[in-house]
Amino acid sequence: MMTVIINTVSVLVGLCIAVGAMLVFASKVFKVETNPLVDEVASLLPGANCGGCGFAGCASCAEAIVLSGAPVNSCPVGGYDVAKQIGAVMGQEVSESEKAFPFVRCQGGQAHCTTLYDYQGVEGCKAALMLCDSRKGCTYGCMGLGTCVRACPFDAISMGEDGFPVVNKNLCTSCGNCIASCPNGVLTFARNSEKVHVLCRSHDKGKDVKAVCEVGCIGCKKCEKECPAGAIKVTEFLAEIDQEKCTACGACVTICPQKAIELR
Repeated sequence: MMTVIINTVSVLVGLCIAVGAMLVFASKVFKVETNPLVDEVASLLPGANCGGCGFAGCASCAEAIVLSGAPVNSCPVGGYDVAKQIGAVMGQEVSESEKAFPFVRCQGGQAHCTTLYDYQGVEGCKAALMLCDSRKGCTYGCMGLGTCVRACPFDAISMGEDGFPVVNKNLCTSCGNCIASCPNGVLTFARNSEKVHVLCRSHDKGKDVKAVCEVGCIGCKKCEKECPAGAIKVTEFLAEIDQEKCTACGACVTICPQKAIELR
């Protein structure tokens, strides 16, 4: 009996040694050499793997910067500080650019825009859109079901009392996940220096907008005619502001009958 046990243990030990040797051999033969520069750049990235850079994660972003020539400021989470460190590694100069934050280009919340039905189902704007064009009277506006809140990996967005997402700039990293998640494209980036914004996305005719929303753009062109800088153009019943021309004089804000333009 003891001989059987000894033989069994010996066979198992031998197998372990043989398998271990094969693994060591395989690791030597099939070893993938990595670029040390990629590892160095990856170590400088935040490691959030949020995808805000457009790549699969921080490792992929590092590879793109080193191997494919992606910009050293590709990471929106790290911002200027990280870009400067990566630039030093890559031998590139990095200039500081103004940070942009997401904002809600809509104000037709519970108090201003009609609600067609109370949605009860899988939580999220995209799920609701699969059942109907919109739970709100305006098919262009914010649905208020919080898809962007759940898309933010930094808990920088919450739903306000009026049913709109609120961005906490102290927590926001401008990764862009919330913007990408919004099925109606209501969220967009805006820099702090951009003071005047049209808080509407509707391209419906004025009478149709007024039928469902008290504060939507009706395409009346009063703002376009009033702007002394020629910074506003109404296209397909919606005013658009050229931020490069805008002087933030506020003339458009005052003249707008719908109060659809905001001066921050």
